[in-house]
Amino acid sequence: MEEVVKINGLQKKFGNFKALNNVSFTVNKGETLGFIGPNGAGKSTTLRILLGAIKRDAGEAEIFSNDVWKESLKIHKRISYVPGDIALWGNLTGGEIIDLFMNLHGNGDTEKRDDLIKRFELDPKKKAKGYSKGNRQKVGLIAALSVDSDLYIFDEPTSGLDPLMEVVFQEEVEKIKNNGKSILLSSHILSEVERLADRVAIIRQGEIVESGTLDELRHLTRSTIIIETEEDVTKLLKVKGVFDFKHENNQATFSAENKQLNYILNEAVKLGVKKIESTPPTLEDLFIRHYEI
Repeated sequence: MEEVVKINGLQKKFGNFKALNNVSFTVNKGETLGFIGPNGAGKSTTLRILLGAIKRDAGEAEIFSNDVWKESLKIHKRISYVPGDIALWGNLTGGEIIDLFMNLHGNGDTEKRDDLIKRFELDPKKKAKGYSKGNRQKVGLIAALSVDSDLYIFDEPTSGLDPLMEVVFQEEVEKIKNNGKSILLSSHILSEVERLADRVAIIRQGEIVESGTLDELRHLTRSTIIIETEEDVTKLLKVKGVFDFKHENNQATFSAENKQLNYILNEAVKLGVKKIESTPPTLEDLFIRHYEI
């Protein structure tokens, strides 16, 4: 697959603090990569290097096969970027700022802009100094989504938005993804990443601790099993791979290691299964697993 973003062995220090330590990942053409981790993990530092805002100490960082530091102006003609906290010109209206951003990019769609203004319920005639945090975020999102880019970089893009507007953003991201565009999404809203991302990279203390598709990563966590049996369900309590066992009458709920599922089910069949439900682990489960260590 064509690599739109390529990072390999990326390193960055601020004084004695090592912000990034051999960070590596790629974003392929037409896919969405979810880039997640808590505050201070290194997400924003990585994105600032990709945008050419700060220089890396070591490693490779390329977008469209161009070095992000040496060819930043060339790269910026083909990308859209939305930070998590947008600073606007207070005396300009939201509509004026959106048009300014679109004109700077040079590839805007005014019809799409007008549709997004309606969908995000933004008053474009109001001056930016009167906007709330959420409305400032809407200005950045509308401007970014109104231009035709090959790569969209979102850093906590729905910060300050209410849940309904988060849904609007997610729907718009799915549209640009369906048009074959690439998306790098850094978000603390794990359900948002789970809905939108094809692959996930989890960063912890400046290092990538896991990466892959959700299906590839789910083997690392436990599924939730709800089961009802004809015979005594508590016989499953001591079966290998069963954790957090709770029961009432002959119905039980427990966590199961995915690698032991076949064995657990074989033991359950011996008790006469009347009902069984299995819920795969979520991205949140995987995320918590790493940050509880």
